[in-house]
Amino acid sequence: MSEKKVWDKTNQWAEELETLKSIIEKTDLVETTKWGTAVYTHNNKNIIGIGGFKSYFGIWFYNGVFLKDDKNLLINAQEGKTKSLRQMRFQSKAEIDEKNILTYIKEAIAIEEKGLTIKVEKQTFQSDYLENALNANSELKKAFLLFTKYKQNEFIEYIASAKQEKTKQTRLEKITPMILANIGLNDKYR
Repeated sequence: MSEKKVWDKTNQWAEELETLKSIIEKTDLVETTKWGTAVYTHNNKNIIGIGGFKSYFGIWFYNGVFLKDDKNLLINAQEGKTKSLRQMRFQSKAEIDEKNILTYIKEAIAIEEKGLTIKVEKQTFQSDYLENALNANSELKKAFLLFTKYKQNEFIEYIASAKQEKTKQTRLEKITPMILANIGLNDKYR
């Protein structure tokens, strides 16, 4: 039994992904593993990644938004959310066109060398709900203010992103003991 490749989430595209890798190896990109998948870099900047999923396998271009895409091969996986990344998806080995892939990769490298990027818009959240709770409980407010601004913002976003009042209340009940115990919202992942 062959070993499951880290970049093939479903273990059904092994041969196809090897074909993509053999094409990418014809470039100067350096292979590394990030986020559990193969990522290819140029001057330590992410250019492309490859992976296999349930219904497709493909290449994603980290700054794909700047690619000309004359052949209309790229898609935005999450319209309205994904700003820069674009994917080239395949459902069979027969769809792989080495010449096209190399052209897109070459252009992606040139884009990186030009330094083109989309500036990430920092979202700011505000939560009257949390603010009211802090003002009503001086001990909670004192504990909250001991956190760094970054960790305070994680709590604020956690409450503010809830759409329903019931969810805001449930989340507040969850984080209150954490705040009092000086435990950040995402500390267990750090």
